[in-house]
Amino acid sequence: MRIQTNPDKAKEARKTDAEAPARRRMGVVERERQILDGAIQFFAVHGFGGQLRDLAKSIGVTHALLYHYFPTKQALVDRVYLEVFEGRWRAEWDALLDDADMPVEDKLTAFYWEYVTITLSREFVRILVFSGLTDHTITDRFFAMLRTRLFPRLIRETRRFRGVVSRAKPSEREMELLMGLHGGFFYITMRRWIYAQNVYSDSAHEGYDEELVRDRVRAYLNASRDLFADTTGSTRKRPAQR
Repeated sequence: MRIQTNPDKAKEARKTDAEAPARRRMGVVERERQILDGAIQFFAVHGFGGQLRDLAKSIGVTHALLYHYFPTKQALVDRVYLEVFEGRWRAEWDALLDDADMPVEDKLTAFYWEYVTITLSREFVRILVFSGLTDHTITDRFFAMLRTRLFPRLIRETRRFRGVVSRAKPSEREMELLMGLHGGFFYITMRRWIYAQNVYSDSAHEGYDEELVRDRVRAYLNASRDLFADTTGSTRKRPAQR
């Protein structure tokens, strides 16, 4: 016969177990969201070389459950791309950049200020860099989107600012000048999320002032003056927009 040495403690333990709330069972959508959010954080820290078993452990799910929702690692990477990259592009940016009545400097400033502060998050920057260092799966898709959706609009607006009417393919100089602008904004977030440096002051680690964005846009537009100084051929000029 077993002797109860501490009946009060056993009684308290039974009471605690009875009062403990049952673990809530997640629905399909909620569980998928949990896995996706966990994968984004995991890839942002470990890159794409991390093992899915380690990912499952970090999320708190079984390896089998992870594969139930995402049968292959590529399927999970594809979903992360849609969530972090394409999913953060705002449809209103297309309308903003296509607004013919808004001054070019103002629209580029408005676009890039939102792009830097909203889109270029820690996860965005780190995952993009990891992809560039490995298989380029995400970087190739993302830059293909930029070449289709963003860069042609920026080239068009730069020409409009200079009073140039042309649908010609951008020259190498045009694209390199534009890459200096676009890449400069990405480097801001590289300093923040890769090098762990403050942007320009101890208090500005999480943000970037709109006037600093305007300074970069203005410098880019001023530099475009020499680019179109000798434009000839089928291109015609009209009064430059100020």
